[in-house]
This record gives sequence, structure tokens and C-alpha cells, in this order.
Amino acid sequence: MTTASTPTTGRNRARVGVQRFGTFLSGMIMPNIAAFIAWGFITMLFISAGWLGGWYPVANLLGGFGDAATIGWQGAMTALAQSEDGATFTTYVGLVGPMVTYLLPLLIANTGGRMVYGERGGVVATIATMGVIVGTNIPMFLGAMIMGPLAAWVTKQMDRLWDGKIRPGFEMLVNNFSAGILGMLLAIFGFFAFGPVMLGISEFLGGIVEWLVGAKLLPLLSIIVEPAKVLFLNNAINHGVFTPLGIQQATEAGKSILFLIEANPGPGLGLLLAFTFFGVGAAKASAPGAAIIQFLGGIHEIYFPYALSKPLTILALIAGGATGVTTNMIFGGGLSFPAAPGSIIAVTAAALTPEAGGVGNLLVVYLSVILAAAVTFLITGVILRASRGRDLAAEAEASASFEAAIAQTEANKGKSSETLANLRAGAASNQGVGGGQAPVQADLAADSIATGAVGATKTVKTIVFACDAGMGSSAMGASVLRNKIKKAGVDDVSVTNKAIANLDGSEDLVITQQQLTDRARGRTPEALHVSVDNFMNSPKYDEVVDMVVDQHKNRG
Repeated sequence: MTTASTPTTGRNRARVGVQRFGTFLSGMIMPNIAAFIAWGFITMLFISAGWLGGWYPVANLLGGFGDAATIGWQGAMTALAQSEDGATFTTYVGLVGPMVTYLLPLLIANTGGRMVYGERGGVVATIATMGVIVGTNIPMFLGAMIMGPLAAWVTKQMDRLWDGKIRPGFEMLVNNFSAGILGMLLAIFGFFAFGPVMLGISEFLGGIVEWLVGAKLLPLLSIIVEPAKVLFLNNAINHGVFTPLGIQQATEAGKSILFLIEANPGPGLGLLLAFTFFGVGAAKASAPGAAIIQFLGGIHEIYFPYALSKPLTILALIAGGATGVTTNMIFGGGLSFPAAPGSIIAVTAAALTPEAGGVGNLLVVYLSVILAAAVTFLITGVILRASRGRDLAAEAEASASFEAAIAQTEANKGKSSETLANLRAGAASNQGVGGGQAPVQADLAADSIATGAVGATKTVKTIVFACDAGMGSSAMGASVLRNKIKKAGVDDVSVTNKAIANLDGSEDLVITQQQLTDRARGRTPEALHVSVDNFMNSPKYDEVVDMVVDQHKNRG
């Protein structure tokens, strides 16, 4: 089956381009979130003010404080430190400082390098970023996010110079020495030139944040953040922008408000609760389950389709987000490390740390979540109530208007066709399940109409759920469909999840949310593509299962 979509408009191309760039930024952070969480817990437990800060001498060794001569632990790395009275003594380096200074930036750089040029790019990116790190005196996350991909790109261009020109037997020698020499040069460049520039940029951006806080303007960021989130730029905003700046802020102040600007689960919870009470049709039926997954599971993408179905509710999200930011700004709320995913459980762990303020800080953060949810709920409720009559009428008329459009197409064409018959059957099927989205038959048939080609149905052996990061919402969707296929007695169809950027053409069927389908098609044009409104409980899953089961029967 040919699966090309309708011609992409300039607006869609721009949206896809922005999403692709945002995915690249977040793609350097998301795979390393576990390392950020590990650093956050080690900090929370073992620094001198931590929960286990009095556990002598374990906390001293791991947290990096205390007089090494007094403790007497042999073999651990030490450094010179200065006491309050100016006396110099030897202390343990510990884990907290080296992890935030070296480990996390180098992981980011290596990931960015691999994204550009595989393992070779990752190695050179790591070497080059080491020069940036030791050339500055702050955690160099922004520098790693720029130098890593840049170093890999330079490596790629260098390899093109002698591609196919190396004499047989000298490949390993040339490859290793060229990468080593280039890495050395880039590390030196990073130390003397790139590092100081990035230090200035970091200080400039930090100054902007401080100015916004001082001028009480930080809530205005919600005007940009909330609309961008529902366009699936949430990971790019949170992990590409706020996380690097927030980590730097947290190392200095113990916590950062930036970790909560995008990750606050309050606005999404308020939106979904409003759809639960005031929505209609499938949106009303699915909203309660979506609210639980969003609030406890931290998968914010699950509420984006609800907002997109009623674009005016984005105003409610902006108001709720601004309310949460204002609350944290006034009362000093913040997190000590990124809450990823943006679950209330992760938020609680990052807000409760001693360096963030303990229980007092946690109460402030909870208040920001509650108020953000309440404001979003109230405004969304008003919007949904105002349009309830029109929504009910539109739902009743949708299937009739779609049938009329099919009939008009047949009249214009002068005859019926199998493709149009599939669309008509799909409309009836969708009406039966009460969903507001075109069924699988319509997805595949519409693609055929767009290209004027109808091909044989592709045998489905590999199904992939693809989302922006490949870790949250897509994993949930894959789990749901995997269970359905297993219950249908099919055991030789693989159902997995990936980031869209990692689609490699081996997929038979790719399932994405509607806003991301164009990007997925660009990566895997030969695969079948199915768009859904919601990964949690789309009626299309049953249709996919039926298609797979029918294929098994035909092969059997």
C-alpha cells in the first residue's frame, strides 16, 4: 500500500522543521536522564545538608566534604579546600562535583556526537568537550550541546576528504590518528576559545532569567511554552533549554524554578479534568484515564490532542502555566534536579531535597501544581460549556458530512472505487466505536487517493510506535497494542517504540500521533502509517489487530 501523504504545506514544513530541531536538542538530554536522576539523588542524600549528610564517614566520602586527614580513608581522590578562617586543608572530591562537572556534560556531548556521526563522532565530541569543560568554571551543559554535534560534524567532513583514497592496510592507522589529532585540536580550541565564549553566553542567559525573575516577568514565558508544548516541542523546551540553565542554577542555589516551567503537571491535569466533566463523546470518555497517566505517569503528550481539538483551550493552559510559575516565583519554589518525566512523583522527589528547602519547598511546589490545575480547569470548563451544543451537533453531523463528501467524489469521478468503498466502510466503523478520528481503512485509503496509486497490502511483522523522544507516550501505546495482539493469539508480530529520529526503514507499520505523522513518513516512506489522536485508547488499535489477524489467517 502506498502511504505518501497529501502535499505538505509550507506551514507544515515549518512545523516539521521546528519539531526536528527541537528533537535534536532534546535527543542529547533524554537518553541521559537517568544520569541526571542519579546525580540528583546522590546530591540529595550525601551532601553535608543532605538527608544522610551526618552519616560519617560515608557522606563525607561521597558528598565531597570534611577533612581527609581526619577521616583517613585511603585511595579516594582528594583536592585542596579552604575553611571559613582561610586555612587550607585536603578534602575528598566525592561524587557530586565530578558528576555535574564532567560526567553529565560528557554524556550529552557523546550522545550529540553519535547522533551526527555515530560512534566515531561521539568519541571526538567527547574529547573536544573536555577542553570546553576544563576551560570554564561552571557546569558546561550548553557548551556540550553545541561542541558535541559540532565536533562530530567536523569529523564527518574530515573523513570525506580521504574517503576511498586510503591504501589498503592503512585504514585503522589513518582513522585512529586522524580522529585523535582532530580531537586534540578541538579540545585546545575548546579550552582557549570556545569555552570562554560559552561561559559568556551562559552568564548572559542566566542574567536574562534573573532579570525576568526580578521584574516579575517570568510567568510570561508560559505564552511561549504552553502553545509550543502542544505542538510536541515539550522535550525540546524542557531538556534543550531549561534543563541546562536549571542545572547551573541548582548547583549554585540548591534548586531552580526553571525545572518547573514546562514540567509542572498542573495545567495538563486541569485540562483533562475539565474534559472529564464538560467534554463530549470520546474525549469525555477517555479524559479520566488520561488524567491519571498524565499526573502520575508524567506523560504530558497525552493531553496535547485534547488541547488541539479545542485550540481555544490553549489560553487556559497559558493561564494555568503562568499561575504555577507565579506561585513558585513569589514563594521561592523550585526543584533541585529535573523532574523527568513530569510526574507528580518525580516532582515530589526533586522538591523534597534538603538543599531545595525540604517540606517547606515541597508545599510551595504542591501549591503551584494545585493552583495551575484549578485555573486551567475553570477556564477550560467555561470554554467547553460555551461550545457544548455545537460540539454535540458537530459530532452527530460528522459522519453524514463525510459520507456526502465520498458521494460527491464518486460523482465527480463518474464511478465508484475500492478505495472510496474503504473510506465509506471506515466511516461506518468509526461511528460504531464513537471515535472522532478516521479509522485505519481511511488512513491507508486516503494515502492512496493522494498519490493516485493503490498497491497490495503490506504484510505487517514489525509495528513501531513513534513519538518525539521514544520513551514516554510511545512506550505506553506499544504496551497497549502489544497486549491486544497477544490476546488475539498472534505471537510473531513485534510491537516496539522508538523516537521518530531513530526510525530506520525496517518498520512495516508506524503509529504516531497526528501532529508527528509527516515527520514519521519522511523517515519511513515505505511503511504503512496510522495516525491516532491518543496513544492510550485509540479505536484504531482494534482495527490494526483485526488486520494482523486476517493476514495470519490468509498466510495460514
